[in-house]
Amino acid sequence: MRDLARALYAEVADLPIISPHGHTDPSWFAGNGAFGNASELLLVPDHYLFRMLYSQGVRLEDLGIGGHPADPRAAWRILAERYELFRGTPSRTWLDWVFSEVFGLEVRLDGETADLYFDTITEALQTEAFRPRALFERFGIEVIATTESPLDTLEHHQAIRQSGWSGRVITAYRPDPVIDPDFEGFQANLDRLSELTGEDCRSWQGYLAAHRQRRAFFAQMGATSTDHGHPTAQTANLSSTEAERLFRRVASGGHAPAEAELFRGQMLTEMAAMSLDDGLLMQLHPGSFRNHNRKLFEAFGRDKGADIPMRTDYVHALKPLLDRFGNERDFTLILFTLDESSYARELAPLAGHYPCLRLGPAWWFHDSPEGMRRFRRMTTETAGFHNTVGFNDDTRAFLSIPARHDVARRIDCGFLAELVAEHRIEDWEAAELARALAYDLAKKAYKL
Repeated sequence: MRDLARALYAEVADLPIISPHGHTDPSWFAGNGAFGNASELLLVPDHYLFRMLYSQGVRLEDLGIGGHPADPRAAWRILAERYELFRGTPSRTWLDWVFSEVFGLEVRLDGETADLYFDTITEALQTEAFRPRALFERFGIEVIATTESPLDTLEHHQAIRQSGWSGRVITAYRPDPVIDPDFEGFQANLDRLSELTGEDCRSWQGYLAAHRQRRAFFAQMGATSTDHGHPTAQTANLSSTEAERLFRRVASGGHAPAEAELFRGQMLTEMAAMSLDDGLLMQLHPGSFRNHNRKLFEAFGRDKGADIPMRTDYVHALKPLLDRFGNERDFTLILFTLDESSYARELAPLAGHYPCLRLGPAWWFHDSPEGMRRFRRMTTETAGFHNTVGFNDDTRAFLSIPARHDVARRIDCGFLAELVAEHRIEDWEAAELARALAYDLAKKAYKL
């Protein structure tokens, strides 16, 4: 099995990287300026790292998180002195790959080598070979999608297009700030959306027209997908009268929590209807209790490592949307989960039936060797491989992208080798599937 896995991996290891969903900063590729230093690039943006450090008593202020001033060398030393905390975690795998393959470091990171690492990485980042576009090309990235809100002017994407650089960086439409009534600044965001579009986003029809307009603009900037990070997978299919009445309550700020959830659910169905019109596929990333640590949220803001997975229902929650669009072959909804108990019970049977559904890869807390194995073992027998979409890295940590794809390719090749050894598929089928999982499925599903 190991020999076969290695043979399969050798055929896909150097395939181009399709990165169809992630959170890298488009300004990196627009300006192509040098990254600042080791901490600024590898530590501060990576919630996997400072989450673990915080759990062991490290103050986020001392790491420079959330704009707090901190000496970057001292922050790096904090990471180095506690690097043993990451043993057995995917963060350790990704970082070791970056240290070795990207920067050529051959000694282990610890307190004694902290300065060597900081200086080596920081000095390298000032050279042309480590500018964002050079790394993009070095990593063999064919296309990468960033994620922006409808309120973003996409000026960085425009600058990339006008620069003459051949690298393909596209956007994705993430409307949470103007769809989720619980999103901070929601009321002001509605007014900003009105200003951007010239539509009256305090009226239901004007609000929907504004979304259509912004979606069309995002598509012009290369978007092929939308993305929705809702607390649950709840959908709704209200009449136009009921939807308008609900919107009036939400837009006035006088809604109850249950009405906020109903509105999010209705907007998933509205977004599906728009997708059928404009061809943008949908991604749903539910099941995270965002900003669970209130004090941390108040001090440092969103996305600071205090998001916690929750149980998620898909069978009942998705039914209103699927009743309306489930049999459409020109509509695609890619489902993700943080609730692994739903893989075999709900997600694989749903994706194994409805033409519109596909399963996204193991995500976030489960983007790991064991998480990837569990995903394949629990979904393949019911959904097969072709109702999944290969791998996407979904990361802000730019330098970890090739490491993450490498891990996924290795794990998939190991799983396929096991199926061959058990005479469940032939070796030539495994070779076809290895390529599909590494490259073809993502390119097809995301229309790239």
